[in-house]
Formats: sequence, structure tokens, C-alpha cells
Amino acid sequence: MNGLREAPSGAAPAGAAPAPSGHVVVIGVGNEFRSDDGVGLVIARRIRERVPATVAVVEASGEGAALLDAWQGATLAILCDAAHSGADPGTVLRMDALAMPIPFGCFRYSTHAFSVAEAIELGRVLGTLPARLLVYGIEGTGFAPGIGLSAPVTRAAAAVVAAVLADLDAATPRPEESDDA
Repeated sequence: MNGLREAPSGAAPAGAAPAPSGHVVVIGVGNEFRSDDGVGLVIARRIRERVPATVAVVEASGEGAALLDAWQGATLAILCDAAHSGADPGTVLRMDALAMPIPFGCFRYSTHAFSVAEAIELGRVLGTLPARLLVYGIEGTGFAPGIGLSAPVTRAAAAVVAAVLADLDAATPRPEESDDA
């Protein structure tokens, strides 16, 4: 995928909650009235149209406590939000939040009072992270008041939707094939 950078993964998932027999949730974070900051919501809406009802899709403003609640009990949570790290607009960074801390700098210009990175680190300290937590940060170019995404972020959103659907597909257990001949 163009512009997708996989963050290196570490060894142990520190801060992960015990793997419950929970659910799968996709969380789109953003403010649709602040231009590219709305990309997480756009992704969540597109995902909701393409997944079964067994996958929870949540639209969130990015408020920390709400994020902690949104992924509570999940076996897999995938979070999508706009980022402002200095990379080229439309660049996508995919991070495994259990393998590494999420860089605070990626979300420093977020319009959320309590950033995604801070919510994840609080969840890590409290031991309430889901069994698996993937974070997609989409580099934005404009966060001023306005409706609609910039062209690079619009293209990146389509790529992230495809990547999230692939993540969900890979996480779906396959029935064992019968050895009957």
C-alpha cells in the first residue's frame, strides 16, 4: 500500500488485559468539522457498511475515557485517527500498540483534549488494553474548521479501509477443514 509504514514490533505485549472471549471493535476517532481530523470517522463509516454485525464499529471524538470504554473486553481493537507528525500528507502509519508505545508526537495536533496516545498509555498502565490493539495514523494536512478531507487524506482513507478489512479477515477464525475423503 502506498504510504503505509509498519512500525517495528517488539516482543511482549505489556499492559495487555487477559484475552477474554470478547469482541472485535473498529474505532474511528475524529471531528468531522475540522477537515482532515475527520478521517477516522470516514473510515469507521465505510467499514460499518462492509462488516457483519458481529464487528462493533464505534465513532469517537477521541476523549480518553470513551476510548478506554470502547475497547473494553475486546479481543481485537483497531483504532483509526488523523495524525500530524511531519510526514507527507496521506502517509499511513500502522502501529501495534501492544508491541510498542504510541509516539505522542503523532497525535500532538489532535483536536482531542486527551490524545489517543495518552489513552493507550493509560490503558497500558491500568492493564485494560484489549488483547490486540492496532492503530492507524493518517497524516493530515489541514485541521482548521471545515468539512471534507484533503485529496491525500481521501486517498489514504481508502487504503486504510482496505487494510482494516484485511486485518479483520486475518483475525477471523477459519473452520478447520475436514480430513474426510
